[in-house]
Amino acid sequence: MKFSFFPGCVLKGAAAEAYTSMQKVCEVLDIELEEIPNWTCCGASHAQGVNDLAALAVNARNISIAEHMGLPILTVCNTCTLQLRTAKYRLDHDKDLKDKVNAILKEAGHPYEYQGTSEITHFLWVLDDHPELIMDKLAGSKGLDGTKVAAYYGCHILRPHDIMNHEDGKYPESLERLVRRLGGIPVWFDKSRKCCGFHAQLAAEHDVLTVTGQIVDSADRANAELIVTPCPLCQMQLDMYEPEGRTAVQSQAYLPVLHLQQLIGLALGMSKKDIGFDRHVSAQEKLKLG
Repeated sequence: MKFSFFPGCVLKGAAAEAYTSMQKVCEVLDIELEEIPNWTCCGASHAQGVNDLAALAVNARNISIAEHMGLPILTVCNTCTLQLRTAKYRLDHDKDLKDKVNAILKEAGHPYEYQGTSEITHFLWVLDDHPELIMDKLAGSKGLDGTKVAAYYGCHILRPHDIMNHEDGKYPESLERLVRRLGGIPVWFDKSRKCCGFHAQLAAEHDVLTVTGQIVDSADRANAELIVTPCPLCQMQLDMYEPEGRTAVQSQAYLPVLHLQQLIGLALGMSKKDIGFDRHVSAQEKLKLG
């Protein structure tokens, strides 16, 4: 199984551990990743507010390179997935807009037109659609050995449904299914569908820290031993700002927060160092796996 890989800015910067753990896990799972050459930031849900057409052109450019590679696109960032799929949806449903964007790409000297031939998927969705990728590698091992896991999706992988349509956005189950396959126990917590607030951290700091604290506290009250998320932005928000969030809601919650691929790595027998857990901020000593 082979994909053109769109890592996005966060994996190449602040969450470098998400990039390295993704590479290691995919190697074990026999998923071949060929990184899109000269990819550009997706705009992270902000660029379209400044110049919608430019944001579309940027993502059309990324997709067109994958099309030239002849491969579907794989991401591990909810926001990147949303931006790329939104651009594809709009361009595929509006020929005039598609022609306008392709004219921009041509004027900029980009060698490829956007055609709409490459599908865009998320790592979680691939694993959900192909459970054998995990099960074949876990045969005979303990995996997560009954670890209680709070599955936190984040917003952008669930909605809007017309674009992010892998499953019911109100009642998703893909992450819980994966936790079970890994040998863990998914626990329900009442803030599991609440936005982490990452994109509003600078504009509404107190409100966002309150939300962050509520999410971690909710998972802690559900007796989870850790939180896992398929979004590196959510992971950064919950991990880095867990101490401030705890203060904001007067909580004692203290949990490790893992990237999805890190949890898979631990289930496959990798060490904390292998998955880059030493780069995390919160609850280093509480992670019992690895």
